[in-house]
Amino acid sequence: MAKNLRAQDGTALNGGKDIIPRKIARSEGAVTVVLGTQWGDEGKGKVVDLLATKADVCCRCQGGNNAGHSVHVDGKQYAFHLLPSGIVNPDCIAVIGNGVVVHLPQMFQEIEANEHGLGSWKERLILSDRCHLVFDLHQQVDGLQESGRGQKSIGTTKKGIGPAYSSKATRNGLRICDLMGDYEHFSEKYRYLVDQYRRIFPDLEVDIEAELAKYKDLREKIRPMVRETVSYLHEMLQSGNKNILVEGAQSTILDIDFGLYPYVTSSNCSVGGVCTGLGIPPHVIGDVFGVVKAYLTRVGAGGFPTELKDDLGKILLDRGHEYGVTTGRPRRCGWLDLVMLSYSNMINGFTALAVTKLDILDVFDEVKIGIAYYLDGKKLETFPASDDDLQRIKVEYLTLPGWKTNTENVRKWEDLPPNAQKYINVIQGHLHVPVRWIGIGKDRDSMIERF
Repeated sequence: MAKNLRAQDGTALNGGKDIIPRKIARSEGAVTVVLGTQWGDEGKGKVVDLLATKADVCCRCQGGNNAGHSVHVDGKQYAFHLLPSGIVNPDCIAVIGNGVVVHLPQMFQEIEANEHGLGSWKERLILSDRCHLVFDLHQQVDGLQESGRGQKSIGTTKKGIGPAYSSKATRNGLRICDLMGDYEHFSEKYRYLVDQYRRIFPDLEVDIEAELAKYKDLREKIRPMVRETVSYLHEMLQSGNKNILVEGAQSTILDIDFGLYPYVTSSNCSVGGVCTGLGIPPHVIGDVFGVVKAYLTRVGAGGFPTELKDDLGKILLDRGHEYGVTTGRPRRCGWLDLVMLSYSNMINGFTALAVTKLDILDVFDEVKIGIAYYLDGKKLETFPASDDDLQRIKVEYLTLPGWKTNTENVRKWEDLPPNAQKYINVIQGHLHVPVRWIGIGKDRDSMIERF
């Protein structure tokens, strides 16, 4: 019904004319989002691969090739860093959105390394013309900055992601559209970028002419896949029958705003990054699935309240093969942290969870879950902003009996040992979010789906 809008004093806000509320046309197509909930490495690629079998489009919205997603299908193993994991599905379009920063040479190296199972990728890979470029000089600067931090190093992948986002924020970065445009203008901008960095890092070694020649070839190589992706995704949504899947890289506790600063990545890897990194409106987002590892891992420095520095941690490292997909670095391991997970849920509003690598806990006599934080004897209500505080946290644990049973071949919820079921029930009961999938093993068919 039409309304005549008025201020508190009764004055008409619209000149006395009736305003008919605009109806938002919601498409039948759905946008499903998969996000990491903690410090990354939860197994998002596996969940994305499972969902991508029914997706028309799979998108990356942030980060760069500092991400690492492993996928195992039909005995083949894939290691993705920049490509959306859904590209394994031969019927799925893979979109690298505007919020992603792209190192083109390494993108093609990644394609070559995984080409054994990508089939018609040339017809299915779309690159946003608004993506910012990561250059070799960004990677050099990343290494120089990290080494200059000494004992306060953050633990970056040295892939140039932070410096590329810095260039974006200081407005001297170059985008795909610059590369595809007038090459003299692109060359001028590139020389200016090098000059800006050399003022800060006088020893920076850049062969400008060689780099420009390389990118002149690369622009022809990528030309068929470059598109204006905002309108492309809009068309997909308006069609009413396309399922769009968004694959988050990194995780919420690495988010530049909400993560454990400064031990964070340089992009928004929580749900807000989906809208800014793809140009889609919030109302089209449907399910937001959070991926949780059955225990906790992280790489790099910073606080880790539930970390296990004893033989139990070594068991998790060895059984879980906890080495970074991108860097190969061993991960720090510890018990699951529900304080952290609850904080992540506050930000993202998960509709369901996927708990991965439950089988890694098969050998433990008992398993623990962190359920509360105490700082200076006072219970904290949520995850702290300061790493200095996190370093001093005391954790309250819930101790549960282990199941001491090999679950590798279990494929149904009812076939899981009762104590394993109890472990899952504690997680969903604490968060009031249902656990939809439980990961047992590496392959696509090793995910137990409950509903």
